Amino acid sequence: DWRTAMFDIGITAWVLLLPAALLVRQPPKPAADGAAPSVAAGGAGMTVPQALRSPQFIVLGLTFFACCAAHSGPIFHMVSYAMLCGIAPMAAVSIYSIEGLAGLGGRLLYGVLADRLGVKPVLITGLAIQAVVIAAYLAVSELGQFYTLAVIFGATYGGVMPLYAVLAREYFGQRILGTVFGAVTMLSSLGMAFGPLAGGMVFDAYASYSWLFIGSALVGLGAMAIAIAFPPLPRRELQPA
Repeated sequence: DWRTAMFDIGITAWVLLLPAALLVRQPPKPAADGAAPSVAAGGAGMTVPQALRSPQFIVLGLTFFACCAAHSGPIFHMVSYAMLCGIAPMAAVSIYSIEGLAGLGGRLLYGVLADRLGVKPVLITGLAIQAVVIAAYLAVSELGQFYTLAVIFGATYGGVMPLYAVLAREYFGQRILGTVFGAVTMLSSLGMAFGPLAGGMVFDAYASYSWLFIGSALVGLGAMAIAIAFPPLPRRELQPA
């Protein structure tokens, strides 16, 4: 039954994660050679209140909120939608597995692309792809089609998520990163809560998930538009020769 399954999953996570946490170590301190490590000039002198009121934080938080609001509804209601399209329950659940596995590769792919091309253009492109894929779910009805979109969808929403932490560090520096990114993540959690709730209300009102996917795609495009408004990344201080 489901209670036993969830209990087993929780115990497995506990057994794996606690020993893994013991392997985490603090990074080595830089050598005291008089050269300060490079930090983001835009956030180096900011206090936490200043950072939370800054345009950079507002844009970052709104983008993260809209991104999560866009993909959380389709993720949460995907099994029900697939079953309405005639997919068997166990096969519908397997769509989650495809998305999760694709997300592993997406994190690596988007990370490499961000290192090569820059975080902002990769994030904007990922948000655009996410919106298009969400809309494309309106046109599918077969399991193979669901799997194809699940690969793209999972890789995309999995790939863009780590980029927000990189942007937070680039804008605000490492000194207040924990507080700033914690606040940004709180906004993203509100987005994750909003999407499934809105999707359920839409289905109850119209007995269809069409408006969920339409609305989520539009919110995803909104996230992309907000991301375009990101201020230029601060230039890093030059290191002494």
